[in-house]
Amino acid sequence: MSLKQLTAIALSTIFLLAGSVHARSPSPDGARVYFISPQDGETVQSPVIVRFGLQGMGVAPAGTDRANTGHHHLLIDLAELPATDKPLPADSNHVHFGGGQTETSVELAPGKHTLQLLLGDQSHVPHEPPVVSEKITITVK
Repeated sequence: MSLKQLTAIALSTIFLLAGSVHARSPSPDGARVYFISPQDGETVQSPVIVRFGLQGMGVAPAGTDRANTGHHHLLIDLAELPATDKPLPADSNHVHFGGGQTETSVELAPGKHTLQLLLGDQSHVPHEPPVVSEKITITVK
């Protein structure tokens, strides 16, 4: 291979890798997200009403590029946090509230479940540092 071909391959690889990492919005010191309800250890019935709290930042719909704002993502029954350097997935375990909602009703099967909140920026990417709640465990009867 020629030097020109090797250079082209190297540059292509760099651009591909750079495209897979997203710039993260900063979060202010002291920002926190938490559950208003339910409480850790609580026994509830389905559908479960979940209310989100946020301190030190504002809520804004996805696509809104405003400093110190974001929108909620509810993480259900995850063993660990998703990657924080790219947009969060959207599925039954990663529920997006891109409209700026601060509460929801969730159908959960009977049994124990874990819930956690993670704030995302205008592009669904967690802030730096991440604004994430404590993980709570609830029992659905």
